[in-house]
Amino acid sequence: MIPFEELSVSQPGAGPSVIPSSVTVSAGTTAGAALRDAGILPKGPKAVIVVRDLQGRLRDLSWAPEDATEVELVTADSEDGRSVIRHSCAHVLAQAVQQEFPEAKLGIGPPVKDGFYYDFQVDRPFTPEDLAALEKRMKQIIKGAQRFSRRVVESAEAAKAELAAEPFKLELVDLKSDVDDAEVMEVGGGELTVYDNVDPRSGETVWGDLCRGPHAPTTKHIPAFRLMRTAAAYWRGDQNNQQLQRIYGTAWESQEALDAHLELLAEAERRDHRKLGTELDLFSFPDEIGSGLAVFHPKGGIIRMEMENYSRQRHIAAGYSFVNSPHIAKENLFQTSGHLDWYRDGMYPSMHLDAELDGDGNVRKSGQDYYLKPMNCPFHDLIFRSRGRSYRELPLRMFEFGSVYRYEKSGTIHGLTRVRGLTQDDAHIFCTADQVQDELKSLLNFVLGLLRDFGLDDFYLELSTRNDEKYVGSDEIWEKATEALRTAAEESGLELVPDPGGAAFYGPKISVQARDALGRTWQMSTIQLDFNLPRAFDLEYSAADGSRQRPVMIHRVLFGSLERFFGVLTEHYAGAFPAWLSPVQVAGIPISDEQIPHLRQVEQALQLKGLRVELDVSDDRMQKKIRNHTTQKVPFMLLAGAKDAAAGAVSFRFRDGSQINGVPADKAVAVISDWIARRENASPTAELFPELTD
Repeated sequence: MIPFEELSVSQPGAGPSVIPSSVTVSAGTTAGAALRDAGILPKGPKAVIVVRDLQGRLRDLSWAPEDATEVELVTADSEDGRSVIRHSCAHVLAQAVQQEFPEAKLGIGPPVKDGFYYDFQVDRPFTPEDLAALEKRMKQIIKGAQRFSRRVVESAEAAKAELAAEPFKLELVDLKSDVDDAEVMEVGGGELTVYDNVDPRSGETVWGDLCRGPHAPTTKHIPAFRLMRTAAAYWRGDQNNQQLQRIYGTAWESQEALDAHLELLAEAERRDHRKLGTELDLFSFPDEIGSGLAVFHPKGGIIRMEMENYSRQRHIAAGYSFVNSPHIAKENLFQTSGHLDWYRDGMYPSMHLDAELDGDGNVRKSGQDYYLKPMNCPFHDLIFRSRGRSYRELPLRMFEFGSVYRYEKSGTIHGLTRVRGLTQDDAHIFCTADQVQDELKSLLNFVLGLLRDFGLDDFYLELSTRNDEKYVGSDEIWEKATEALRTAAEESGLELVPDPGGAAFYGPKISVQARDALGRTWQMSTIQLDFNLPRAFDLEYSAADGSRQRPVMIHRVLFGSLERFFGVLTEHYAGAFPAWLSPVQVAGIPISDEQIPHLRQVEQALQLKGLRVELDVSDDRMQKKIRNHTTQKVPFMLLAGAKDAAAGAVSFRFRDGSQINGVPADKAVAVISDWIARRENASPTAELFPELTD
């Protein structure tokens, strides 16, 4: 029995004061009729879009079960409801495109996170003017309240005859139910269906599309949408296929929800770390170096140094041993580790070195292939294997800020969050089987604690299990490793989300997913349990009984990569980093040159506390100096005029414009240094320092 929940009815008199989360649909009756009979007629965000049957499948409101069955109501403001609205809007977009561009051929049009897209074969790329015209036509279609009508096609031959002018749809017909892809909405589920857009007045079919559905009852259930942008895309994501033109859009259950989403996108654009990286002079990607390869400028270097230094302190306290490994290695290392078998596409091509020729040009010594390392783990295996190991040394925790190189496809590179050269805060723990559970629990507490120290505190966990097409090791080992991770994750008390098939080839993993200030999710730390690499490298230790045993290996990255974490923090704080991370922690601003000696003394006192201070002695007027340092997001600005200098005081100015005047200089130094020493992550404001107004 599905539990009932109280949901508000938007229209008085349309039904009971509360509506259930489920209803029973009688045999031969449609789900929509069952809702009407129950008096469930809410509108707006609580409108029922589709229902979910007992097998978990979403069904149109026109669906009529053979036997009486209970169904769950899916409202417009639910995730599934929004997904249906967005897919329905994709159909409206495709209809509009074929009306505006009659020769356009249809690709696929699935819902995606926060929106939808549709791919088309057209003679030229879409322009902004095209999008405006398409939006206008889509609004006309939606206003017409066309009905989405599901129709089963009797056979593949009949479907091909109907879709003879749509080459990409014909290809999907041949795939039939073999497709199991959330982004191929056209087929699947064992039968071929078409959704016709029917004019409610004439009853005529205006347009149709091969689709497995479900859909909203009518186009009127698409209350708010926006076309966002265009892009080129290969058919079904394969670069060997034809290039199509893709239109992205978003659709929501209300205009208010759409407006909130657009504002979130605008705020995300303001926080874009690539934009802020330039404005704050933190990092850049020079063309001369290559795509996805960043250089950090002095200010960015300070932030990165603080991140590394604090991480090192925490690792030392947790009993890690620091190691270091080269950036390049012979081919054989990556053959042994399995990377060349399973990860070759993500590696830079080999460099053939060490070959020697004699005087006649003949090969006297054959060369060998070297590769830039994509991961640090094989090197740490070699360190473990470099000498005999005893059980008394375990768990052995190795840690390295190791630079690795991965040949990401150019289309996936994105600022610091997806690069080709990255530095991982990489750890590998070698332990006995009996130590695994305690180590996993300790590791999870360690990574969550350190992420919280940087100001991220909204987490859930993801458990990535085996990809049956890409793994090494026995089923028994994988099952054992997966259950060990599951136990540790469940003991943390955090939400655990499954990620089927998402594991690396050598073992399952837990991923820490962190939400930032805008509620966006980023994958941070990963913990992977590996019973396979120790076998590949023949790692052993002497057990207490004198026998030789194989250690268990745990892979762990905390930030993911320093570059990516830098980008995430930049956007999380909108560039206004906590004072302890800020490149310039304090800016001294004299009203006139006469106050420079006074502020120079304050500067020296702060520097003795180890703080980063910048005294602005430029020719700019005071107000411009304040604007400049506010734009650079300096957390503490200390102003001094003639009265301040005479009294040995300063005035505090904060990023938000709040100010506290006449603070004794020694008190100012003590308060600032204490705030930074505590590694406070809040942005300083006058409200946070009541002691300065005493």
